Amino acid sequence: VQLQASGGGLVQTGGSLRLSCAASGRTFRSYYMGWFRQAPGKEREFAAAMWWSDGSTYYADSVKGRFTISTDVAKNTVFLQMNSLKPEDTAVYYCAATRGLFLQASRLTHVGSWTDWGQGTLVTVSS
Repeated sequence: VQLQASGGGLVQTGGSLRLSCAASGRTFRSYYMGWFRQAPGKEREFAAAMWWSDGSTYYADSVKGRFTISTDVAKNTVFLQMNSLKPEDTAVYYCAATRGLFLQASRLTHVGSWTDWGQGTLVTVSS
């Protein structure tokens, strides 16, 4: 599995960005696709995930209502639309994938539940 993230950048508070993650290497029908983020000096944390097969979505409380995860199935691409950005959203954002058939949704927030990672893309929100 190869995951290529892009779309990070510098944005002002209240602004928007859309991250993309191009996935390749296999069929993702039975996979969860997700986004994590890691701020300087902090642990990597869960942001959002989607079950590729039926489109079910999951969000961290900190981003719920502001971030939207979606997919373009034809292009094997996962997006993270980020609106109403805050300085505390500043982080390196990582896309991730993991087989989902036997994974409980409650485990999605755990870094160790994810098997494949892309390189990060930096999002900086200025105050």
